[in-house]
Amino acid sequence: MTAFFKQPKLLTQMIFLISAVVCLTVLFVSAISMAVIDELTEEALGSQAMTVAKMAAQKNKIIEAFNKAEPSIQIQPIAEEIRKATGAGYVVIGNKENIRYSHHLEENIGKKMGTSSSLTIKEGKSVIYKGTGISGSAIKAKTPIFDKKGEVIGVASVGFLTAEAEKRMDEYQFKLLILALFISLLGVTGATVIARRVKKLIFDLEPEEISFLFKEKEATLESIRDATIAVNRNHKITSINKRARKLLENQIEPDGKITNKRLVDMAASVIKQGKSIIHQQILFDHQLYVVDSSPIWQNAKTDGAVLTIRPVSEIEKLEKEVSAVKSITDNIRAQNHEYLNKLNTIYGLMELEQYDEARAFIAGEVKERQDIVVFLTSSVKDPYIAACLLGKIHRSKEMKVKLVIDENSNLSFVPPSLDTKLFVTVLGNVIDNAMEAASRFMGEEAFVNVSFTDFGDDIVFDIEDNGPGIPPEQQEDIFLEGFTTKKGENHGIGLAIVQHTLQKLKGDIYISEGGSSGAQFTITIPK
Repeated sequence: MTAFFKQPKLLTQMIFLISAVVCLTVLFVSAISMAVIDELTEEALGSQAMTVAKMAAQKNKIIEAFNKAEPSIQIQPIAEEIRKATGAGYVVIGNKENIRYSHHLEENIGKKMGTSSSLTIKEGKSVIYKGTGISGSAIKAKTPIFDKKGEVIGVASVGFLTAEAEKRMDEYQFKLLILALFISLLGVTGATVIARRVKKLIFDLEPEEISFLFKEKEATLESIRDATIAVNRNHKITSINKRARKLLENQIEPDGKITNKRLVDMAASVIKQGKSIIHQQILFDHQLYVVDSSPIWQNAKTDGAVLTIRPVSEIEKLEKEVSAVKSITDNIRAQNHEYLNKLNTIYGLMELEQYDEARAFIAGEVKERQDIVVFLTSSVKDPYIAACLLGKIHRSKEMKVKLVIDENSNLSFVPPSLDTKLFVTVLGNVIDNAMEAASRFMGEEAFVNVSFTDFGDDIVFDIEDNGPGIPPEQQEDIFLEGFTTKKGENHGIGLAIVQHTLQKLKGDIYISEGGSSGAQFTITIPK
């Protein structure tokens, strides 16, 4: 017993509570059962007494004996025979004056009955009642004895002593008590097993600890700056922080399920395979986000997944800085690669003492560089667009793709309302896609032509490549998030960004077949 009270508080409380419920239920049912047994026993004895009384009252020999000089001589043996045969406490036959003609104690024959029989004799009614006479407390039944003319000539009184009935009830109640104790013991044992099982399922934690952990989890979740969502196997949200609620405001059904197909697919993949997914890109309201997802394990199987959504454009401005540094690094690497090849050429010419050729080669390179810079600064008034085009020229040399900008192109007017920082995202993505498509398809013979104009009501850019082109049936699909013809992960996002960004700029993009059987993208922005 000492060991029992040393159990953890929750376990002790659960065992006590369940045991108390079981014991109280058993006690209540037992009390009702005992009352029902008492009532049914009395009712059964009363019915049995009435049956015996009517059987005695209808005996012809007893009826005929009433006409004899000494009725008791004939009636007493018959009554005793009935009493012994039925197990009754007594069988008494009396006349209209309530004088006994029979009794199991013969000294009482000829004396008046202990209880009145007036209702039975005067009104001819049969009655059942509980009373106490000279034989003790009994369940009694009285019924009239009729002669052949139908007149009441006496009364048959039969009683089953309550002492016998109580003996039977005590036997029934003892059996019921044994059963109740067994059920109580079984209930306490079951309560202990259930309580230990529940305690194990909740990792041996007390209610206060569970409450604290819940509050701690809630506070931790809300303090995370990234959008964090946990879902179960049915993709129903089990926990979500404030940032995620705001991000998915219109993408959660009333029953708590996510409607965003990309997130549902990610969660389903993680739950099915039991492996984490990292750095998956997804668009929300024209903004690019990165999603990581990890499985939730329960009993060696995945029961859900946790999704963490981080905005690419909002990682404490670091992404912009990294992008700028990466762009500069790419340009420097491209220029370094290009200049290294040219320096090697110049060095070779100098070693061969071909000085005139070296001077001509240097002059040509300087002139080409100056021509490109002069052309862009004179033709493109916006520095961000000019810098983007210059960077793509350097990038094309590294990729060994010939990037040609039409010398008749001109962009002298850019409306103040146009966010050129946003526009270069569109332009850079389209040119990159064109160079990659041409390079994969044509190798070192790949080229991309770029032309632009601000003539008319729109700013128009045409980007044409000599790649494989885009089949008509795919021209709408390529703008869908996730659609790609490239191998590997995190593709199929660039053109989706282009379309969403153009919607913000109120611009459009069109696809047609270029003059070299490749693809031609036409971007229009209203001025």
